[in-house]
Amino acid sequence: MPPVAGVTFDDVRARAGELPGTEEGLCFGTPAIRVKGKFFLRLKEDAETVVIKVPLDVREALLHAEPRVFYITDHYRDYPAILFRLPEIDSDQLADLLEMGWRFVAPKRLLAAFEAAKE
Repeated sequence: MPPVAGVTFDDVRARAGELPGTEEGLCFGTPAIRVKGKFFLRLKEDAETVVIKVPLDVREALLHAEPRVFYITDHYRDYPAILFRLPEIDSDQLADLLEMGWRFVAPKRLLAAFEAAKE
């Protein structure tokens, strides 16, 4: 049975908190998560959208594959990030997206330690 779409920002926080080096804070007055001080993701003001850093080539693939879930605004057009709708993303997509975004911003040493721990 496919995962049910729709997660909360608490789900995002919990999943992201399982990744090494993540820390919660604020960004533009909304809840955000950083990896060793580097911006990773934040909840947008509408409380239903999250912006997350991802490589630009991955962003393009996601935009084409799942336009119901992922989108971009002019503000982020030249920035390596994508927006996703909390009510539309499913838990499996979320887990994959968070790890991908985390890998994109994590420092090399942290990434190496993460990989070593998985072996």
